Amino acid sequence: MTHSPFTVGQSASFTKTVTETDVVLFAGISGDLNPAHVDEVSAKQSMFKGRVAHGILGASFISSVLGMQLPGPGSIYLSQDLKFLKPIYFNDTVTATVTIKEIDRRGRITLDTSLTNQDGKQLISGEAHVQPPRQKKTSQDA
Repeated sequence: MTHSPFTVGQSASFTKTVTETDVVLFAGISGDLNPAHVDEVSAKQSMFKGRVAHGILGASFISSVLGMQLPGPGSIYLSQDLKFLKPIYFNDTVTATVTIKEIDRRGRITLDTSLTNQDGKQLISGEAHVQPPRQKKTSQDA
């Protein structure tokens, strides 16, 4: 029998400073050229009083943790619920954190997901469902 290397409560994080370049590149890649992200004059008149990063750019940092750290390479993202609580401003240093909430009998993992800024304010909250990578059998499993 293969034993899961994952445990409830296990967590991992990724931290990045979001730059204007990140936002402009993401706008070009995604096709989302909303003035809130790319037009300073227009954005200054918005509720945010300036340009902000795409919420989905912030969510992609959560994806980075899931795909690269926990559960890691080979994971399959099944679903993600997101709540966008506060804007991501240019030059914010954000931290995406995922924490295992549940592991079902099939080995699928439910994780709490969060993005916070340098002041500890939560910008995004959510829950992800992931199929972790298949574990290789060892000679002890035979």
